[in-house]
Amino acid sequence: MSQDQQPQIYLISPPRIDLHSFPEALARVLDSRDIACIRLALADRDEDALARAADTCRDVAIARDVAIVIDDHWLLAERLGLDGVHLTDGSRSVRAARKTLGTDAIVGAFCGTSRHDGMTAGEAGADYISFGPVGATTLGGGEQAETELFQWWSEMIELPVVAEGALTTDLVTTLAPCTDFFGVSEIWEGDDPVTALRALLAPLG
Repeated sequence: MSQDQQPQIYLISPPRIDLHSFPEALARVLDSRDIACIRLALADRDEDALARAADTCRDVAIARDVAIVIDDHWLLAERLGLDGVHLTDGSRSVRAARKTLGTDAIVGAFCGTSRHDGMTAGEAGADYISFGPVGATTLGGGEQAETELFQWWSEMIELPVVAEGALTTDLVTTLAPCTDFFGVSEIWEGDDPVTALRALLAPLG
């Protein structure tokens, strides 16, 4: 990332959404700040439920000219006319997803803390790599993607990188010079995601 550029915001949905209230909340967040992309990171594995959620959120995104991708379900992404897929298994599915979705679709890969997996995913055709969690969390194995990983990546690799997972205002300050995107999911935990987003990203102005 160029040193005079600020990271863009990559908005991540909560794992469960209320189809009656979430679209309005999503719209308010999109209207409050420039958002580069929305990722549907839904825990539901029922394809009909996922399709309903994706349809609803896609309409909100399209109205604001914001790209929208979904975790893992690249066949569903193709069928529903989403912009692409975010793969949570690192580099393993990148080639298959790219072959199915074509060159114009967004294909991203979450690679945890593995520099090697990130480079492999990039070679396989990923458009961006996501590392995390960047903050302390009880989820997963307890490993964190350290600042040094993002510093190295931004200096050595041209492929855009996303910092996500347990973000804090302090981490936003620390990582802003060396990441292209912040993957933001923390704002949905309270009643006012717009205020939460503003507070989290205060270091960016």
